[in-house]
Amino acid sequence: METNTSENKLSETLHTPFSQTFFHGTKADLKPGDFIETGINSNFGQGNKAKYIYLTATLDAAVWGAELALGEARERIYLVEPTGPIEDDPNLTDKKFPGNPTKSYRSKHPFKIVGEITIWQGHPPERLKIMKDAVAKRREEGIEAIED
Repeated sequence: METNTSENKLSETLHTPFSQTFFHGTKADLKPGDFIETGINSNFGQGNKAKYIYLTATLDAAVWGAELALGEARERIYLVEPTGPIEDDPNLTDKKFPGNPTKSYRSKHPFKIVGEITIWQGHPPERLKIMKDAVAKRREEGIEAIED
């Protein structure tokens, strides 16, 4: 029986509508095709060189990432594709949210920017203030936001 090899090749390259979407919240000004990589100053904590980079499968967690990132630049949420393995983010999943309900992950491998979410709603100002105050208090106590 003869098979249509061009049809088989086409089906191998099609994306499924059930692919996992990942987001990265930040204040960095990036564009599609750019890569988010380790080794640059972190958006969180003391701004140390990042050993890991972070992404999430929930828009809400990405919004928090954008809102809590250091700096005065505009908050942004990017659609990203991991280029290597990802693992649960132990800063959240092991300490605050067992079972990873925030669907937060980290990797040592770059994330490729594939798009930007330009319409999204931030958290209410009073809720954001509570979170920023809690982060500031931990910083004053010497507790690092991200433990590599």
